[in-house]
Amino acid sequence: MCKLVQNYTKNSQKNNNFAHKLEKTLMAKKQVSTDDLIAVIIKGIDDVKGENIQLLDLRGIENTVCDYFIICSGNSNTQVNAISGSVQKVVSKELKDKPWHIEGQANSEWVLMDYVNIVVHVFQKHVRDFYDIESLWGDAKITEINPV
Repeated sequence: MCKLVQNYTKNSQKNNNFAHKLEKTLMAKKQVSTDDLIAVIIKGIDDVKGENIQLLDLRGIENTVCDYFIICSGNSNTQVNAISGSVQKVVSKELKDKPWHIEGQANSEWVLMDYVNIVVHVFQKHVRDFYDIESLWGDAKITEINPV
């Protein structure tokens, strides 16, 4: 019985040490501000000549899945793929962050990158015209982005 208690105590201490290290690591990770993330995403889009960049502010709309959409267009599946790759690379390099989920990379007509409170939509022009999600979110405040 004494050995069982010793093993339990030993394992319990290991688990507490692990939990403490994990908590310390998580607390040390710098929180990325939404404004910084928006700026870096736009930089990633602009680096590979993404076009017609729009920022949709969804915060004033009830029951939305995120706070912002960033929407842009590319001229081909190659450029759409390059834009999504550039965004991921720049965000990772500058902010040490990565998307929670990515969809659409297989055909690169519409790539969606979910950064939790910011969702990035990268469209081929004809697909963007077809879905016209800016109109679907007509209550959102839309800001045209013209990088310098």
